[in-house]
Amino acid sequence: MNHPTPVPLFQSTEAVPSFGIIIIGDEIMSGKRSDKHLPKVIELLSQRGLQLDFADYVGDSQSRISATLKRAFDSGSVVFSCGGIGATPDDHTRQCAGAALGRELQLHPEAAELIRQRMQELALEKGLAYEPERDDNLHRLNMGMFPAGASIIPNPYNKIAGFSCAGTNGGGVHFVPGFPVMAWPMMAWVLDTYYAKLFRHDAYEERSVIVFGAMEAALTPLMEAIERDFPGVRIFSLPSVDHPVHGRHIELGVKGSPGLTLAAYARMVAGLQQLNAKLGPELVR
Repeated sequence: MNHPTPVPLFQSTEAVPSFGIIIIGDEIMSGKRSDKHLPKVIELLSQRGLQLDFADYVGDSQSRISATLKRAFDSGSVVFSCGGIGATPDDHTRQCAGAALGRELQLHPEAAELIRQRMQELALEKGLAYEPERDDNLHRLNMGMFPAGASIIPNPYNKIAGFSCAGTNGGGVHFVPGFPVMAWPMMAWVLDTYYAKLFRHDAYEERSVIVFGAMEAALTPLMEAIERDFPGVRIFSLPSVDHPVHGRHIELGVKGSPGLTLAAYARMVAGLQQLNAKLGPELVR
């Protein structure tokens, strides 16, 4: 299929914007379905040297979806919104995106043509004549109704496009279906098409060490000193009480650019040794 001409959406003075995801649907909130998008978007970003900064979950409440999307549009972040862009009564995301932006929904001509192509293919598979004016075929065109100014996200699974809207303060929100088989390649396309200049391959690293028998409170001064002395490096502490391999322990580490991370990690290990901490395996990601 022919891919749409990409429209530049990212405009920000920041070197790298924050990235977020919104997962929409009562089926997630009720537990009928488990969310699979969060770990996948973390993986997609990590493969490109980026990381997820926030995630929001919201049910099929139009007011909540609109408020969540407005925050996303105003944030200057790059945000993926998963779910609710179909044309059934419980799909509200397209309408809520329009409300959040204060824009009317319009039938996107390229999305409409792709929907018609898909309907013709389905009719051909069934050995039927394609009837464009049939009520159900006209109803399917609602899946191409997007806020004015939106650009489409190609759907390699069934041609029913998603859509992207630029944010009000930079960044953008990218709307994909709730189905992983469709959403995941669409999110990868968005990243590779719009944000390749932001990729930081080999520019991010985590180094950590397993610490036995220590309390986080005793390690806090060391953690604060490292973040103070190594701007741009973030330190993390992940305690565990029942790890299947290490038992009760703390995984203490630093993350950031490789050069800074290496120096900060050496300082951290030296500080732990001064505290007579019992150290276990070292981890590098």
